[in-house]
Amino acid sequence: MTEPHTSVDEKSVAVVREFLDAMVAEDVERAVALLDPDIAWHNTSLPTVRGLPRVRRILEGLRRPSLGFDVTIHHIAATGNVVLTERTDVLRLGPVSTRFWVCGTFELRDGKIAVWDDHYNVGTIVGALGAGALRAVLRRS
Repeated sequence: MTEPHTSVDEKSVAVVREFLDAMVAEDVERAVALLDPDIAWHNTSLPTVRGLPRVRRILEGLRRPSLGFDVTIHHIAATGNVVLTERTDVLRLGPVSTRFWVCGTFELRDGKIAVWDDHYNVGTIVGALGAGALRAVLRRS
């Protein structure tokens, strides 16, 4: 019996899906296990976070009861060790929930995420925060 062939593309996509699933589950240990020790995490208009210890601290800080994260992947594709995602991320800050579009690029090295680069429109996030705050206020009335 021959083993089914899994391409590098499929393996890379599986790693990124597992990482995002771990983020939603707030499973920092599982998420960090999928990151390269020299990870570089880029977010539009924010400084790059470099190195596993720094990324771990940020991810651990996101596990507060007042914070939350969810993701809906609309498209995901890979060429070798580079995975592109088009998704909607949801951030919850207390009673305020914001949804915004994100295009993510993940570069893998030896099966681990070495570069995590998220692109989004900052103005859209500000607008989503305002809409989320308005929804939270209206729910209380």
